Amino acid sequence: MRVFWNQTFTHAAKVACAALAIAGCPVHVHAAEFPTKPVTFVVPFGAGSATDQLARALSVSMTAQTGQPVVVENRAGASGIIAAQHVARAAPDGYTVLITTNTTQAANPHFFKSLPYDPIKDFTPLTSLGRGGMVLVVSANSPYKSVDQLVQAATRNPGKLSFGSGNSSSRMAAEMFRQLSRTDIVWVGYNSNPVALNDLLGGHIDMMVIDTVTGLPHIQSGKLLALGASTAARLPQLPDVPTLAEAGIKGYDIGYWFAAYLPAKAPPDIAQRLRDLLVSATHSPQAQSFFSQSATQAWTSTSQQLSTFQSEQYETWGQVVKAAGIKPE
Repeated sequence: MRVFWNQTFTHAAKVACAALAIAGCPVHVHAAEFPTKPVTFVVPFGAGSATDQLARALSVSMTAQTGQPVVVENRAGASGIIAAQHVARAAPDGYTVLITTNTTQAANPHFFKSLPYDPIKDFTPLTSLGRGGMVLVVSANSPYKSVDQLVQAATRNPGKLSFGSGNSSSRMAAEMFRQLSRTDIVWVGYNSNPVALNDLLGGHIDMMVIDTVTGLPHIQSGKLLALGASTAARLPQLPDVPTLAEAGIKGYDIGYWFAAYLPAKAPPDIAQRLRDLLVSATHSPQAQSFFSQSATQAWTSTSQQLSTFQSEQYETWGQVVKAAGIKPE
């Protein structure tokens, strides 16, 4: 008799919940059951960018884990501002996730006088995802075959050479190069690094400091010439390429990082569930392939660790921008 009552009650509860859902009333989904519909990964940069490639690798694993589709939506432009604003204004229900970098969460506040989002207050940190270095590259057809040749040309012709960037990380890395080499190289902005890379290959700009994910395949194919790595140590995938510090740009050391966020005020249990799914996804074959082929390191954290790290990075990037003499636009 007791079993019959429980079964009857469970059936009645399901009917009631269905009725509430039809009526438009909110029905709480337990975190263990999340997600019950497709999840969207919003990427602030174009298809083929480093962040896009990582998001797609993670989406495959998360789809396999949950049985729900994970859609990658590229909202490129304005140095990631369009995507970050979109997620900041989305419902904090766990179904809209920002897969982003230090560009939107640490650098942008120092490049723009006013942002339509607050990188700290408007988001719920989930986990860091990875980190890596960048490479100063020129076209294989460039007359500059070393950092020294590039610096000498820029010194002889102030304001004549140009560099491109499709995000704040790439721009800041090139600005640091310009500052430490004491050269006058003109910045040309793009809505994503792959677009800037096309212009570099076409000879429309002279150089870039590009993330390894986007640049490495072109370096390995011979289309790009790597002049120096941005990190303190040489990149394992490019052991013959000196660091920029080794090439004469003393004190040069800068990298990038990936992380995931929900809109502010996301339910803690849903945020934790998503965090666990994402951390697991970084160990998937697709993600591990991305990390190994792109000279990027898998790197995960707790929500609190990411929050602390982001605050530290916010301060660090502010100091770099100020030292470079860049005025917010």
